[in-house]
Amino acid sequence: MLNQEDLKWIATTSTELNSMLQQISRYSDLARQHKGEFNYIEMLGERVELASKTAQALFDRVTSTILESAAARGKRARKSSHPSFSIVPSPHAPALSQSDPPAEPTAPPAPDLQSVPEAPAVRPPEFHLLNPQGKRELILLVDDEAEITEIASQMLMEEDYKVILAQDGFEALKIYGHLGRQIGLVILDFFLPIMDGDAVFDELRALNPNVNVVLSSGFAEQSKIGAMLAQGLRGFIPKPYTRGKLLEQVRSTLDAGRHLMR
Repeated sequence: MLNQEDLKWIATTSTELNSMLQQISRYSDLARQHKGEFNYIEMLGERVELASKTAQALFDRVTSTILESAAARGKRARKSSHPSFSIVPSPHAPALSQSDPPAEPTAPPAPDLQSVPEAPAVRPPEFHLLNPQGKRELILLVDDEAEITEIASQMLMEEDYKVILAQDGFEALKIYGHLGRQIGLVILDFFLPIMDGDAVFDELRALNPNVNVVLSSGFAEQSKIGAMLAQGLRGFIPKPYTRGKLLEQVRSTLDAGRHLMR
């Protein structure tokens, strides 16, 4: 039978698989809308491969547990099968000699557990983490301007935050898809090469409805910012960055997010 640990693992893995399938559906729609324009096909391929491996791991875990249980029941049944009745030979049957022991009932062969494949190890790609020994939260900084990311990441590291960089929305979603809730805050530029900040924000919210995102831009349409705020955007940091404004917004957003989780 499936024990508590098996059931917990199955529930968690099923939830992750469902999330992957939702991502596959969204990326398929994006790929159809922007044919040949961006790397949605690559994103879609990665999600399909990971979903396939996860589904196989789920199947293997359940199957191996059921087979082990069946084998154990068969073994117990063979041990406890001691006939309590007398065998009355047929008058036409040859008599058993002293050297011929009575035949024991045969049980079906136990399943070959060695044939059950092991669940494949799904290893996320490695990302370059800045200030990995930092004592404060991990921040995902999404911006395609190298000078800005260098300045902002340096400010954050000096305050003991861990930082990971993404140059476009595709890379940001890839990182968040693997690291997920380890990321305390996303600082998201509005104008990005693959998809604008509002589209990235929608995808992040699909991955985690409670994601902490602060928008950063020198200019953005007020109507779009207003719509994003209504959908859960935590704040806005104008460019160019000032140290005080950046750190104040980061800290207040993280603290507010922690309060909402209580």
